[in-house]
Amino acid sequence: MSEQTLGHQMKTQTGGSSDACTTQDDGEMKLTLLYQDDWLVAVNKPSGLLVHRSWLDKAETRFAMQMTRDLIGGRHVYPVHRLDRPTSGVLLFALDPAVARTLTEAFAARQVHKEYLALVRGWAPEQGVIDYPLKEQLDKIADAMSDPDRPAQEAVTAFRRLHQVELPHAVSKKHPTSRYSLVRLFPKTGRKHQLRRHLDHLFHPIVGDTTHGDGRHNRFFREHYGCDRLLLVARTLSFQHPVLKVPMRIQAPLGSHVLQLFAELGWPASESDY
Repeated sequence: MSEQTLGHQMKTQTGGSSDACTTQDDGEMKLTLLYQDDWLVAVNKPSGLLVHRSWLDKAETRFAMQMTRDLIGGRHVYPVHRLDRPTSGVLLFALDPAVARTLTEAFAARQVHKEYLALVRGWAPEQGVIDYPLKEQLDKIADAMSDPDRPAQEAVTAFRRLHQVELPHAVSKKHPTSRYSLVRLFPKTGRKHQLRRHLDHLFHPIVGDTTHGDGRHNRFFREHYGCDRLLLVARTLSFQHPVLKVPMRIQAPLGSHVLQLFAELGWPASESDY
């Protein structure tokens, strides 16, 4: 059977351009529906939104789980994977605990194909595979009971460069110009902060990453382009529907602000180009 996106026994809605090249404030934190049927719901999570309540930010009152539940009329949703708070894009929930278990197992078994877009510092290689085990990063509160001596875990990310640009701005004192690349990322494993840590390991940190990135380039994009978010987008999820047994491909829009940034960098400015 052909791949299913929006159709075949499924109630759907196309998400709009809700994302912006900023971490959105109280009045702008919007979550849009990408896909819904009787078993699944997918949303476009904006940058800056937590997936669920966390000890890391006790004061936060907005979460993607609750916002998704409100969006679909109060029905309970079950998380099957996660996105970092600063990452935007496709976030999938199940509407049934049995379906949630099936999808969680599919993610763990690497049966879900994930694609991300990231804007990184420097001219990245044309393509490659980052095979670099990652030591578990522990949060003092959330991971207080975890084993700090646990050995590094397998972590693999394939990537392909889509565009590159050299700007006439001396962000670093070592160079009269600054270079950037847009890369498509294909994580084969799902370690904590894997993409951000892998790109930093490759010496091409993601712009806007305040933990693993380059503060000078983050500041440049904030001051020159008004962009103070992590430029990492969970663009596409592809998987077999756990009930209908048909191929699924759910894609999040980049949004007008990100596309405008791409246009200012001299790259194509249409959703269909990515």
